Amino acid sequence: MSFLKKKYFNNIYFYLGMLFLIWIAFFDENSLVEQRKLKTKLEDLDAREVFYKKEIEKTKSIIKGFTTDTARLEKFAREKYHMKKDNEEVFIIVRED
Repeated sequence: MSFLKKKYFNNIYFYLGMLFLIWIAFFDENSLVEQRKLKTKLEDLDAREVFYKKEIEKTKSIIKGFTTDTARLEKFAREKYHMKKDNEEVFIIVRED
């Protein structure tokens, strides 16, 4: 049994193989560590994609509502962009919490 252990530990190919595995696992540009970072980044980007698709759908529904209801469009323009008619004055009140 000890003969087999000596056979492997005295063999240069064993050390070269171990060095190769360590190099691939930690130091290569496509190492396991780098692959894990890339997988985490991909999951984050997938989550962002889902979020932005939902936001696009919300925005599309709002735009569709504006094209059919002019009163809603006018209210949005007044609240969001502080637009006014020619004979009006607008006062913006900022509340501090």
